[in-house]
Amino acid sequence: MTGGIWPVADLLPHEGPAVLLDEVVACSETGLSACVTIGSESAFFQSHGVPAHVGLEYMAQACGVFRGISARRAGEAPRVGLILGTRRYVATRAWFTDGVRLVVTSDLVYRDEEVGVFDCVICDDGEAIAKAQLIVAEPNNVAALLGGQGGTDDA
Repeated sequence: MTGGIWPVADLLPHEGPAVLLDEVVACSETGLSACVTIGSESAFFQSHGVPAHVGLEYMAQACGVFRGISARRAGEAPRVGLILGTRRYVATRAWFTDGVRLVVTSDLVYRDEEVGVFDCVICDDGEAIAKAQLIVAEPNNVAALLGGQGGTDDA
């Protein structure tokens, strides 16, 4: 699949400004590429642009969108996902500057029923400017995981 079969907002359990990615540009059985254009209306925008550490959330949302596509194809709603950890988040820039169109790629390394590992890269005009490996969870029952502290019961 390439392009927007589903809007990004339909693939994540987020709403409004919490949806940080603009569009899906490619998706396969093992990975996804999405983009975001940095501008003054971008969440977390400051005078220099968006701080590069926000790239971790761009990556997490790319992983979530990948899983959201699988859910939609199965006729299900996207589930809440959680970042369990990350390895080696490295950004070559301190800021993602105004007007830059970033391509965020997440490639599946491992997946079981509730946990996945993704190699993620953020590129600006073909140049890799941030990389990390994300370990994410998509629990069947978020409320039970949080011990009744919130979330939804998706079981």
